[in-house]
Amino acid sequence: LNTYSILICVLMVLWAMTHLGSPGLGLRALRRTTGGRRAGRMGQDANGVPLRRSKRGWMWNQFFLLEEYTGTDMQYVGKLHSDSDRGDGSVKYVLTGEGAGSLFKIDEKSGDIHATKRLDREEKAYYILHAKAVNRFTNEALEGESEFIIKIHDINDNEPRFTKDPYMARVPEMSDIGTSVIQVTATDADDATYGNSAKVVYSILEGQPYFSVDPETGLIKTALPGMDREVKENYQVVIQAKDMAGQMGGLSGTTTVSITLSDVNDNPPRFTKTLYEFRVPESNEVGSSVGVIRAMDADIGQNAEMDYRIIGSDGPGMFDITTNRSTQDGIIVLRKPLDFERKRQYSLRVQVENSHINPRFYSMGPFRDEATIKIVVEDVDEPPEFERASYVMEVKEDAAKNTVIGSVSASDPDDKNSLVRYSIDRRTDMDRVFNIHAGNGSVFILRELDREENAWHNISVIATEFNNPRQISRVPVYIRVLDVNDNAPTFATNYETFVCENAKANQRIQTISATDPDEPLAGHRFFFGLAQDAAGKANFSVRDNKDNTAGILTRRNSYSSLQKSVYHVPVVISDGEFPMQSSTNTLTIRVCTCDREGNMKLCNAEALTARAGLSTGALVAILLCVIILLMIVVLFAALRRQRKKEPLIISKEDVRDNVVSYNDEGGGEEDTQAFDIGTLRNPEAIEESKQRRDIVPETFYPPVRRPVLPPTRDNNGDVRDFINQRLQDNDSDPTAPPYDSLATYAYEGNGSVAESLSSLESVTTEGDQDYNYLSEWGPRFKKLADMYGGDDSDRDS
Repeated sequence: LNTYSILICVLMVLWAMTHLGSPGLGLRALRRTTGGRRAGRMGQDANGVPLRRSKRGWMWNQFFLLEEYTGTDMQYVGKLHSDSDRGDGSVKYVLTGEGAGSLFKIDEKSGDIHATKRLDREEKAYYILHAKAVNRFTNEALEGESEFIIKIHDINDNEPRFTKDPYMARVPEMSDIGTSVIQVTATDADDATYGNSAKVVYSILEGQPYFSVDPETGLIKTALPGMDREVKENYQVVIQAKDMAGQMGGLSGTTTVSITLSDVNDNPPRFTKTLYEFRVPESNEVGSSVGVIRAMDADIGQNAEMDYRIIGSDGPGMFDITTNRSTQDGIIVLRKPLDFERKRQYSLRVQVENSHINPRFYSMGPFRDEATIKIVVEDVDEPPEFERASYVMEVKEDAAKNTVIGSVSASDPDDKNSLVRYSIDRRTDMDRVFNIHAGNGSVFILRELDREENAWHNISVIATEFNNPRQISRVPVYIRVLDVNDNAPTFATNYETFVCENAKANQRIQTISATDPDEPLAGHRFFFGLAQDAAGKANFSVRDNKDNTAGILTRRNSYSSLQKSVYHVPVVISDGEFPMQSSTNTLTIRVCTCDREGNMKLCNAEALTARAGLSTGALVAILLCVIILLMIVVLFAALRRQRKKEPLIISKEDVRDNVVSYNDEGGGEEDTQAFDIGTLRNPEAIEESKQRRDIVPETFYPPVRRPVLPPTRDNNGDVRDFINQRLQDNDSDPTAPPYDSLATYAYEGNGSVAESLSSLESVTTEGDQDYNYLSEWGPRFKKLADMYGGDDSDRDS
C-alpha cells in the first residue's frame, strides 16, 4: 500500500481503540445496574402514568473488530464484567458461540476477550457469541446467559473485478456519436455500506478517441462519427474500474473489450472495366454461357449482393444475364441461336445494382453502375440445313418401281456454300424400299408397296457436305401409302350353316357379311349373289340386303340327309370401287334333323364329326401329354437298365481299398484244370480272356501284353519287372472298376540261387530225384515221405 493508504489504516485503528477497545467503555457497556429492585422514574406515558425501568442483569453493545489485523499480539476485542465479581477470583467467565475457543478466547478471571487470528470480513461479516458468569467453585450461574455480536469492520482490501474478460461487442459502422455499444460491470467484495471501499468508478484507458465509457454505469458508447469498417474493422478498448470513488489510493481492475464494426451498405458496386469483350462460336447451344462479368463491392454479406440486367442491346432477346449468388458474378447466357452469316457482332449495355439498399445512405450516391459488353460471333463450319424440319410424302400403293414420290432440299449455310450429297439412313429403311438421288434429293421407290402391309414408312435422309463429309445433318421423312382397290372382299368369318330336313321354301337359314382390307374414302359397299354356273340348278338362293349383308334362303320345302347330306353354295361377293374386285366364296350347308321349332337334333355322321371335332389347341395339348408320357417311360427304362449295371460293391463306405474276393477254391495238386502252373513260370503266357466278376461285362477288351525278357539266373529284377508290367496292364484295362482293388500276381521268379522249393517243380523235371531223406525228418514229414519216398516199383504200383 502507498503512504496514504497506510495513514488511513493507522487512523482507523486508533479510532477503534479509542472508542471501542478501552476498559472504561467495556465496563460501561458490560455492567449490571446497582439499584437492586428499585425503580427509577424515567418519564410519563401518554396518559401521564409514570414510566419505571425494571432491573436488568446485563447491558450489551456490539463489538467491532478490524479485519486483516497485522499486529504481532492478539487483537483485543473487549471485556466482560459482572457486579458479582468481588475480585477474589470466585467468578468464572464463560464464552460460547461462533468461533469461541478457536477465533476468540476469554480470560476466565478478568473477562478479557481477544481475537487469535486475522479475520476477513469478506469470509464472515459478524459472529454471534454467548457469555455468562458462574461460580468457579460451585459452577452455579451468577448471571443469565446473554448474547452479543462481534462485527468485523471492513477495510479496503479487495480490488474491483469485472464479470467478463474479455468482452465481445459489435456496433454498426457509420454510427452516430453516443451510440451504445456494450455495458461492462465490475464488482467489489468490500462493504458497500461503509465508506467508499466498494464504490466503483469506470474510466477508459485505451480506445480513445473512438469510444467513451460512462463512469458510473460502465456503458461504452461511440465517441467518433463516421467510423468506416472498410478502413478499420476491429478495435481493442481497455476499461478500468477503481474503488474509493476513483480517489487516489483506491484499488482498480481492468478488462478488454473487443469491438467489431458490423457492415452496412454504404458502398455502391463498381465494374472493374467499362468495356467487356467476348468471342463466341456460332455453334454454341442455346442456354450456354457466353461470358462472365464482375462488379466489385467493398461491403460484405447481404450488403454486397448485386443484381445484373441488360438495359440495352442491338439484338433483342438474343442474350440474357443472371447473377451467381455465391460469387456475385454476372453470367451472360445465349437465348437464341447465333448465325455468323446473318450477324457477326452484338453490343449490350449492362447495369449492376445492390439488391438491398439502405435509405440512410442514399446521399452517398447511386448504388448502381453500368458497362458495355461487345460480343463477337466466330464463324464455324456448320452442317447443311434442310429447308424444312420434316417432310411428308404420299404415294399410291400400285406405283411402279423408280417412281419419284418427292424431294428434299438442304444447303450449306456457310459462306463457301459447299455442295450437298443426299443419302438414306439404311437403319430406318432396312428393306430398302426407297432410295434418293444423291445430287438433287429426289426420293423414289425401289420395291412394290402394299398399304395393307404397311401404311406408313418413316425414313431418315442424311445431307452431307461434299467438301467435309464429317458435316452431316438429318431430317425425318414420313411417307404415306395411299390405298388402291386391289383386294377382293371375302367372307367375314367361317360360317357353319345347316338346313333342317323339314325346312320350308324361302326360309332364311344364314346371314352372311364380308370384309375387305382396302379402305375406300366413301366406305365399303358389297354386293352378294350366286355364281352364274350354279344359278340354274341351285337349291338355295342369295338375297342381298343392301347393307353389306346377305341372307341365304331355301328354294324348296324339304331336304333329305339320306339323298344328300352336304351342299356347297358358291357366293360371289364384289365391291363397288374402281377397278371392281370380286371373289367367289363357298358356303357349306349341312342337312340335319330338327324339331318343330327348327332346333337341330341330329346331323349326318360327317356333320357330327365336324361339329364334334376338337380345336387345334386341344389337339396340341393331347399331343404334348402323349409325348410327356413317352419320355417318362423311356426315362424309367433307362434307369432300370442302369441299375442292373451297377457293380456288386455299391456301399458308399467302401469307396477305397476294396478287396474283391471270388471265393474260388482249387482242387489241389491233382486238379490240373484249376490253374495253369506254366503261367507262374512263364511271364509271356497270354491269357485267353480276362473278365471281372463284380461287373457284368458288356464288351470284351482283349488284354494288352508287352514283351518281357525271360528271367535269368543273373537277373534278380525280373520279379519287379513282372509286377510293373502287370500293374500297367491293370491300369490300362477298360474293364477295371472305378475304385481300388487288390490284384494278386503269383509269379515266383526264376534264377534263384537256392533253386525252387516248390514240389510242383518236380512235374517239369526230367530226371528222377531221391526223396528218401524225408523219412529221416520225423513224423511231421511222414506223409511226404510216403508220397515221394520208396522205390520206383512202389511208385509204379
